[in-house]
Amino acid sequence: MSRHDRREFLASVGQGMLVASVGATMASDLGLAPALADDSDERMTFGSLEPLVGLMQDTPPDKLQPILVEKIRSGVELKTLVASGALANARSFGGQDYIGFHTIMALMPAWQMSQRMPKGTEALPVLKVLYRNAERIQQHGGRKTEVLKPISGAALTHERGGEHLQAVMRTGKMDDAEQTFYGLSQGDPADAFNALQHIVHDDINVHRVALAWRSWDVLRLTGKQHAHTLLRQSVRYCVQQENNWIRPKRDGKLPIRTTLPRMLDEYKLISRKPGTKPGDDQWLTELTNAVFSGSREQAAEAVASALGDGFAPESVGEAIALAANQLVLRDSGRAKDVDRKGHCERLKGSVHGDSVGVHASDAANAWRNIARVSNHRNTMASLVTAAFHTAGRAGGVGREPHPLAEQLEGLRGKDPAGLLAETDQAIRSQDQAGAAAAVALYGEQGHAPQPVFDLLLKYAVSQDGALHAEKYYQTVTEEFQSGRAAFRWNHLIGLARVTASEYGWPAPGHDDATRLLKG
Repeated sequence: MSRHDRREFLASVGQGMLVASVGATMASDLGLAPALADDSDERMTFGSLEPLVGLMQDTPPDKLQPILVEKIRSGVELKTLVASGALANARSFGGQDYIGFHTIMALMPAWQMSQRMPKGTEALPVLKVLYRNAERIQQHGGRKTEVLKPISGAALTHERGGEHLQAVMRTGKMDDAEQTFYGLSQGDPADAFNALQHIVHDDINVHRVALAWRSWDVLRLTGKQHAHTLLRQSVRYCVQQENNWIRPKRDGKLPIRTTLPRMLDEYKLISRKPGTKPGDDQWLTELTNAVFSGSREQAAEAVASALGDGFAPESVGEAIALAANQLVLRDSGRAKDVDRKGHCERLKGSVHGDSVGVHASDAANAWRNIARVSNHRNTMASLVTAAFHTAGRAGGVGREPHPLAEQLEGLRGKDPAGLLAETDQAIRSQDQAGAAAAVALYGEQGHAPQPVFDLLLKYAVSQDGALHAEKYYQTVTEEFQSGRAAFRWNHLIGLARVTASEYGWPAPGHDDATRLLKG
């Protein structure tokens, strides 16, 4: 390195440290750091993906679908379409639009679902979500109203980057949080992801954790060069939520901010190596019940104690997922019809969409996945927070879980084909209890699970699902694959129930996509 280059490097580092100490807003006012390009015509671009990204922002959904099908036929891979859709979504919404962030969270599950579709229909789940993506981008104003703008500045090498980002986020100052995360993102993307978890752990909200996980997961398709763009959405979401607490001065009502550090300290979870004890089925049942039936504080402590006693994070995470599943199986359903856009999309008694059980299961799954890929501190913190998040809701659901005894009695003696037919008929009749019972008996008789997954996949693709069908299908797939034989069918029973609940609201664009793929 030349003397001139060295001087520039040291000046850059010194500038980065000063920005970190005074805040991005003041640094910008002093001319020490570039501000976000919110007031300029400068736009983010995404290299070779930019033409597809722009196409998805500029084109109405009905016109976009034929174009995408032609691109598929010309050799464009589904993963490229998903990557472009994710970047178009991020640039358009920046993690701050309800339908927008639900859509980006569905993109990776849609691609994973495409791997399981029958030959010739692989693109359907992806086209379904890209239709929703394009529709919302057009409603939002297309490129004219896109949220994410270019950002630049010096790399920030902060020993306690996560804690620093957390402190800045708690001020509620968007530009300062953005500039801090940008600095932390200029090295290994994994380090930025680990720093991000400190603000994800700061509140319990399914969107908070699911957006962070799905934004990281989709990097498998976009490439990690886009890590800052996609993870930046979570920073913006967290700051936006923080201001909901700051403005009414309600920050004292976030008990996770005292519970989590206390559990980490009391059970010495940061200094201990992760345990390897799997625990037997009785232990798993007891921990599941502790998380499901306890208060949030009690559940967090039960999990912290288990981790401190040397039980494997994977086993502890399974108990949390099973506790969330109990909310699906016991949910008494909505108290009244739910209308959106002038039509009913969820009937009284429905359990799909943003229901307590589906939300809890998707959140627990996201926490578990983050625990699997992050550093030791975040593995422990994610599982304690997941328990806190899942617990405290047993009083709001019914006492008896599905399958119901009376439903099972009417199904005895059916063969596999007959039980699959019963499941299909129950779904089409919106008979949640019947669908749950048929799948439960099918599993009890020891039949292969794949035909059930295939049946439920068909409806996860064809039905709207109130923004949650893709995520929940993938959640159940993952939890079933990693679960123990004695318990994993509970997840599939839950999916059968939710599928029956969501039947009757076809996904916009699905029929046209089916026709285009056949042509």
